[in-house]
Amino acid sequence: MELRRDVFQAIADPTRRAILTLVALQAMTPGAIAAQFDSSRQTISRHIQVLTECELLRQEQNGREIHYYINAVKFKEISDFIEPFRKLWDDRFNKLEAVMKKYKS
Repeated sequence: MELRRDVFQAIADPTRRAILTLVALQAMTPGAIAAQFDSSRQTISRHIQVLTECELLRQEQNGREIHYYINAVKFKEISDFIEPFRKLWDDRFNKLEAVMKKYKS
């Protein structure tokens, strides 16, 4: 049975969000990623594994080194999913702002 991880559950963790932020700036090796945290290398490796299983990170082997990259296609899918909700809340906040301005006057 293949384990499927929920992408939103994966990005709920602050360490995984920090890893994504680091790798978004440049491709990194697992060691370079782990060096940025106080956690054990094994713990960071597990976080990287979760992000890879969710397809948020992709890995490429270059000789003996593995580099992790952001998977822009997956982030676009997530953004497309979230966009209708963003528009809904923007509309609601704009309406609330209009009501607040009316009562403020």
